[in-house]
Amino acid sequence: MNLEEGSKIPSFNLPASNGKRIKLSEIKSKYIVIYFYPKDDTPGCTNEAKDFSKLKTKFSKKDAEIIGISPDSIEKHQKFINKYILKIMLLSDKDSKISMKYGVWKEKNLYGKKYMGIERTTFLISKEKKIIKIWRKVRVKGHAQEVLNEISNI
Repeated sequence: MNLEEGSKIPSFNLPASNGKRIKLSEIKSKYIVIYFYPKDDTPGCTNEAKDFSKLKTKFSKKDAEIIGISPDSIEKHQKFINKYILKIMLLSDKDSKISMKYGVWKEKNLYGKKYMGIERTTFLISKEKKIIKIWRKVRVKGHAQEVLNEISNI
């Protein structure tokens, strides 16, 4: 599926790092930041999670919920959160069905070896569950601040 800005976002119901299941329809924040990332405890993914965590209070002041999604298990997410004292919620998309629905499950190439994985992507969603902005092939450095700036400019 190829999602575009302005389109309705696919719903989900995924296990979360807080021990609950999170349904998109139950999130009532004015804005929802959903960022898809490849793997817990790798350099880029760690920096991205730490950056969003550092800005969590500022996002909260804008009534924005931050959610990270990867194929990692809840147990791995919990270790990742504890290791880096992360302040954001992480969801487990173990079978990658939601990643496929959002169009972020792509063929990747590492040293000539092809495999399927998540293309680092962030969605800014409205309370009405419509896409305000999409960042594809995200470069981690400065990205969390860029997302916060986008919300501030709305």
